[in-house]
Amino acid sequence: MNDLTALPIQKLEMTDRGPLVLLFYDGYERRARDGFAGALQSQAHRAARYIYRSARRKQVRTGFYTAFLSLQASLKAAGCDVRVNDFAAARKRPTYPIGLAGYPSALSAVPLPNPVVFGHGDIGLPEEAAKVAQRETMRILIQPCDWACAFNRQACGDKLRAFPVGVDISDWNWAPREKTIDFVIYDKIRWHRETQVPAVLDRITSSLDRAGLTYRVLRYGGHIQKNYRASLAEARALLFVCEHETQGIAYQEAMAAGIPVLAWDEGELVDPNLRRYAPNLRVSSVPYFDARCGETFAIAGFDEALGTFMARRETYDPKSYMNERLSLQRAAADYLVMYASLVG
Repeated sequence: MNDLTALPIQKLEMTDRGPLVLLFYDGYERRARDGFAGALQSQAHRAARYIYRSARRKQVRTGFYTAFLSLQASLKAAGCDVRVNDFAAARKRPTYPIGLAGYPSALSAVPLPNPVVFGHGDIGLPEEAAKVAQRETMRILIQPCDWACAFNRQACGDKLRAFPVGVDISDWNWAPREKTIDFVIYDKIRWHRETQVPAVLDRITSSLDRAGLTYRVLRYGGHIQKNYRASLAEARALLFVCEHETQGIAYQEAMAAGIPVLAWDEGELVDPNLRRYAPNLRVSSVPYFDARCGETFAIAGFDEALGTFMARRETYDPKSYMNERLSLQRAAADYLVMYASLVG
């Protein structure tokens, strides 16, 4: 996607590399620090963290940073001049928008007067989110999906926008390989594991065993990305086991590889920090999903859903959904329209 002429972004500054987009990120992986010395400190911190976590075979990126890198990649692929943590460029343009992402530390790390598209990032629970939304510079607050917007609507009002980051579908275009297992089971049960693993995960694996289906279990946080990729390359399908997701990059990467998904989706908000504010909010583990992608199930109906999924497994077309809804091209276009809307 290099033709941006159809988008309403004419007010953005054009450089010799394309529309100028100023992005800032502050979090565990990367620090937003001003000046040359600050940039060196941030690079050193990022390298040290990567080496430390890689050596211990732990995930090297948080969800926020993964989302940020995806946004950066999508905008560059669209032909934008993307600058990250460039305080000098933002100061020269105090009325030009900036994109700010990461953890709550980002709010204090980037004390600029520019109008802000905030996200993806942590705006806190409703009391703190309301304070963020009340800041004059905070013009648009991104949430990854509709149910996350619904959760924060009372605190943040009409500043909220649902925006999923894109997935680089070309990165998941593999040459045909022999499939040796029926399912990769992605275990992302985060709460009450002492009861939920027996009630959900063990129930699932017992049913697969009875059906003579093969599987490999990967636990979230306990594997590295190349192992996930290698497992998907050997699998005919993904069984996604998570209480709820605001986007769910992992299952979407499987769909980008053309692998259909069978997803546990009770619709119940489980996170205790969120549940006390919205106990009846309907949520999802696969907020971006349709009939092309696979099937969802409540655990009580797993056997029936498994039968349906196996009967239809060869007919699903998750990649077409990804190309339509969650490509880098779609993400770049949607973000640029939001970003350009803040130019006075």
